[in-house]
Amino acid sequence: MKTTIRAMKEADRRAVLEMMKVFYSSDAVHTNGSAQIFEADFENCINGSPYLAGYIFEGEGEILGYAMIARSFSTEFGKPCIWIEDLYLKEEFRGLGLGSAFFKLIEGENPECIFRLEVEEENERAVAVYRKNGFEVLPYMEMKK
Repeated sequence: MKTTIRAMKEADRRAVLEMMKVFYSSDAVHTNGSAQIFEADFENCINGSPYLAGYIFEGEGEILGYAMIARSFSTEFGKPCIWIEDLYLKEEFRGLGLGSAFFKLIEGENPECIFRLEVEEENERAVAVYRKNGFEVLPYMEMKK
C-alpha cells in the first residue's frame, strides 16, 4: 500500500478525534484526556498554532493514524526542541514502517532540533521503534503540576 504523511486538515476532524479517544484510553498514556482537550488540540493543529502541528498517515484514501508535535526550546540541549506528543497508528497498520517514515520526515523538516518523546516502558513495541530511530532513554523523572 502506498502511504503518505500529510498535514492535518478540517476534513480529518472526526477521524482524528475518534483515534484520540482510542489512544488516550489505552495503556500508552497515563491520562484519559477529554473531548474538550481533544477538540482544542485538533483546532491548534489545523489553525496555524506556532506550537502544535498535526500529521495524518494516509493510504489509498484511508486514514491509518495521526501524530502531533509540539515546538519548544531546550535549554538543556541549547537548541529548538520538538516533542512528539502523539503518535498513533491503527492496530492493523502497525509494523509497516510508518513510525520510522514519520521520524525521517520531521527530522528532515527540523534538522536543527532535538527530538523528545514520552513512552510507557511496558509499550515494548513502541520502545523498539523509538530505539531503532535513534532515541535514547534519559535517566530522570519528569514531573508536572
